[in-house]
Amino acid sequence: MALLRKINHILLMMLVLIVCLLLHSKLFRGPPRPKLKRTESRKDPERAPKVPVEKAAEGGDDIPVVICAAEERMGGAMATINSIYSNTDASVFFYIVTLRDAIKLTRQYIEKTKLKGIKYKILEFNPMVLKGKVKPDSSRPDLLHPLNFVRFYLPLLDISHQRVIYLDDDVIVQGDIKDLYHTKLEKGHAAAFATDCDLPSTHEMVRSVGMQTTYMGFLDYRKQEVRDLGINPSDCSFNPGVFVADIGEWKKQKITKQLENWMQENLKNNIYSSAMAGGVATPPMLIVFHDKYTIIDPLWHVRHLGWSPDARYPETFLQGAHLLHWNGRFKPWDYPCVHLDLWEKWFIPDPTGKFLLVRPEGKI
Repeated sequence: MALLRKINHILLMMLVLIVCLLLHSKLFRGPPRPKLKRTESRKDPERAPKVPVEKAAEGGDDIPVVICAAEERMGGAMATINSIYSNTDASVFFYIVTLRDAIKLTRQYIEKTKLKGIKYKILEFNPMVLKGKVKPDSSRPDLLHPLNFVRFYLPLLDISHQRVIYLDDDVIVQGDIKDLYHTKLEKGHAAAFATDCDLPSTHEMVRSVGMQTTYMGFLDYRKQEVRDLGINPSDCSFNPGVFVADIGEWKKQKITKQLENWMQENLKNNIYSSAMAGGVATPPMLIVFHDKYTIIDPLWHVRHLGWSPDARYPETFLQGAHLLHWNGRFKPWDYPCVHLDLWEKWFIPDPTGKFLLVRPEGKI
């Protein structure tokens, strides 16, 4: 009997011990961890859910290209994009800048053609930013189009990359765009351009059509404000239709503000609008970047193809060029124009039927 009482006592002590352990565990282990909401999980990159890559998702390894797409020149911009996309194995991200009325057409042109595979973001440019800075005094109204001034405002666009390539819409790229992107900018330079005094192969044609290649052709040296700049009128100019830009350096030097200041100066004193070469977008760039830009490989900007409907480059020279630019009045989607075959091979018909090619004898 004594042995039985002893066993019962031991069992009772064990039961009490177990109950105490259970109570301790329940009281002191803390509340269960709540599940993270989706917004909370994004705060921790390692725990953030992976989301599908969308067309507007910029990547760190992309080659970013900024190009404007005006409604009346949409086919030109799409030909430029097609030539870039077709001639590189790099991942290219296109920032396509347009006005509100052309956003729908831009998207349709891409999504309903072979370009539907490109990575892109459509950006709307607000022309009100130009109010009070430009006056309609050019002999070529097309040069006053708001999108001509997008290049002034690169840091204000919704762009996540720190270095970009800017291209006009009358350009065809025959080389690999990543080679242009990797142009090494000199310290303190916010951009790289091609100087107008570069290729000996272009000099004969440039002289034959009277194309301007110096500051004298763009600035009115009769004005004291221009002479006060101290820029030699015979200094080589450059064409801002193709350039590589360092956005950080651009911001640091307040390039946009400088350009706007010269636009305002021109409103007051007409220092370049009546100059021989015409236009209102190139002269401010020439002033602000004088002696402060890196020179790119001249084969990356073979220009003046749109300056004359008759003067032609040797075909062998053009075949070796990395980039062709039909700057001037005579665009490759109109007629007359030279070297149409080099442009038209990249043209994609407008799926909406709005943009049509103009060709000889009324043929479209």
